Amino acid sequence: MNILLISGSMNPDSRSRILVQAAEKALQGMGVKTRLIDLKDTPLPLCDGGAAYDDPRVDELSVLIKNADAILVGVAVYNYDANAALKNLLELTGSAWEDQVVGFLCAAGGPSSYMSVMGFANSLMLDFRCLILPRFIYAVGSDFSENAITNPEIQKRIQRVAEDAKQLALFRSEQ
Repeated sequence: MNILLISGSMNPDSRSRILVQAAEKALQGMGVKTRLIDLKDTPLPLCDGGAAYDDPRVDELSVLIKNADAILVGVAVYNYDANAALKNLLELTGSAWEDQVVGFLCAAGGPSSYMSVMGFANSLMLDFRCLILPRFIYAVGSDFSENAITNPEIQKRIQRVAEDAKQLALFRSEQ
């Protein structure tokens, strides 16, 4: 079992990264092998429909995505949508996402954009036939203090999302 975690925020003080790190800790506590990719530390070219696909980092990430048993994605919500760095990753790695199990860990500025991830999720479902975990994390600023999750409900939900990702990945591997 190998679950890939992707932190999609470029912000050095990212709250979505804190969510991803908490999910990684929960998975490791269940004995699951994890790999964390932080897009802040993985510079990628902008998808240009041509030469960007030849970048070796794109190939490396495509292999990691394709070979994962499940993927949990940390999403920074900006302007009622997933952040641009994450969308760029999807455009660059495209078909590597085919048939993947994907879950979301979202951090946003306020409670009103909780459905923001649906455009990204719909693209994964319709274009790449991904199975999207119906339970996802949506946290806002008041759920954090400094660099820690302070809302116990968010901590419980992260544990549940990690368990769901593991269970669905196991189920799919048995098929």
